[in-house]
Amino acid sequence: MSLFGKTFQVFFAPPDAGTLVNATDTYVNAYTGDKTAFSAPNDLSSTMKTYYDTELLENARPNLIHAQFARKQPLPKGRGKSVEWRKWNTLADAPALQEGVIPTGQKFGQSSMTSAIVQHGTYVTVSDQLELHAIDNVILGATEELGASAGTTQDKLVRDTLAAGKNVQYCDKVSAAGEHTKVESRAAMDKTSRLTPTEVNKAVTTLKKQKAPKIDGKYVAIIHPSVTFDIRENKDWIEAHKYADVRPLFDGEIGELHGVRFVETTEAKVWCDSTCPTKTGGNLCVYSTLFLGKDAFGMIDPEGGGLEMIIKSKEQAGGPLNQFSTIGYKFSTATKILYPERMVRVESTSEYSETDEKN
Repeated sequence: MSLFGKTFQVFFAPPDAGTLVNATDTYVNAYTGDKTAFSAPNDLSSTMKTYYDTELLENARPNLIHAQFARKQPLPKGRGKSVEWRKWNTLADAPALQEGVIPTGQKFGQSSMTSAIVQHGTYVTVSDQLELHAIDNVILGATEELGASAGTTQDKLVRDTLAAGKNVQYCDKVSAAGEHTKVESRAAMDKTSRLTPTEVNKAVTTLKKQKAPKIDGKYVAIIHPSVTFDIRENKDWIEAHKYADVRPLFDGEIGELHGVRFVETTEAKVWCDSTCPTKTGGNLCVYSTLFLGKDAFGMIDPEGGGLEMIIKSKEQAGGPLNQFSTIGYKFSTATKILYPERMVRVESTSEYSETDEKN
């Protein structure tokens, strides 16, 4: 196989009319049901395996918008059924000392939090006719699309975990005269409940009062493009390109307002259901803008063994006539909110609440 002017040797397993049941030793014949012993083949040389795994991760990374702010945990050795995060217990303020009196010490220790590990994956089939043209290009093209799929899938799983957080701020309703009415639920909002600089300041104040540490000196907010529309023209908004030469930008970073770096993604949570404000013939969409401090949540690190590419030749996967190969991925994932006080979910409507769709 040639790739970028270099030649790699590819090793495929011998033909087998079966389905892999146990990755270590057993196949089941697709026609007879008989089980046979199996010695795992080398689908690809180790060099090519590493190369394609790396390419998959590189194509996934731009879509890992939420995940980039997680405290990463390598996949546990042996790939157990759960992953554990540990955090140090906080200490009370030091008391005043009295001469000759030994103060009572505080206990110092850790608390742990666990989350179940779940596997996800998918694959595409590649016909033998397509393979005849350029197998290198086919694999690279599939890797690009599968990487994007893996990144988006994993990021949505992280997002949905974070969207279940209990620290919620609902944007005020605003009358035509400019009077604000405090809102206590999602359904109580209306089309005037927009994200404003004032609402941003409220979220920042909450994080500060809860002593949430910042991420590289700033808090971060993950925002939907429809909500960006409502705040981007504010006079205090700073476009990301104006400070990009001063500090590295996060993936998706678009700008800063009131000390918060905003990261934009279409995968920011959107609700359009019976929990949302009503409109004629349905419900308005409500958007999550997630304000984060450092290490608010944890997840399995994709670079720590969580994401793997799997390529099967037509001799392995193509049926009785070797008509197709398969290219796919699987990953193990787990996400956990570690510090609820370091996260505020601000819910709002937007200019596009009547036309957008839930995600």
